[in-house]
Amino acid sequence: MEVSGKIIAILPISSGVSQRTGNPWMTQTFVLETNEQYPRRVPFEVFGEDKLRQFNIQMGESLTIHFNIDGREWQGRWFAKISCYNVIREGQEVSATQQQPATQQQPPAMQQPASQQVQQPFPPQVDAYGNPQNGGSNDNLPF
Repeated sequence: MEVSGKIIAILPISSGVSQRTGNPWMTQTFVLETNEQYPRRVPFEVFGEDKLRQFNIQMGESLTIHFNIDGREWQGRWFAKISCYNVIREGQEVSATQQQPATQQQPPAMQQPASQQVQQPFPPQVDAYGNPQNGGSNDNLPF
């Protein structure tokens, strides 16, 4: 998955030592704001000192981040985690080494450039027969 936008916040680095392996770890959270009519703010993590150095994310940069989403349960509550594995700066080309392997590529229908994808906040309301319930207009307003 990927999302593009501008870095609006950089949180302090968190670090520690793994209880299981005894190895040190380091992670940092960044907040990206999308460039849409209704901007979204996406907090994401970069794990590992090597990735933090490699990406070198700075405040105000325009980036496209590639990420994975995972969820975990803690004391009966669920939390989502967005983990960044690649960063592309605005105007930077994707090299062959940065592309995902062919076995992990998305289906052709999902490979449209972000600028051509239309994101609608609500699906159009339809009756049981698939007819629009908004008076037949194509404005897709939920009322």
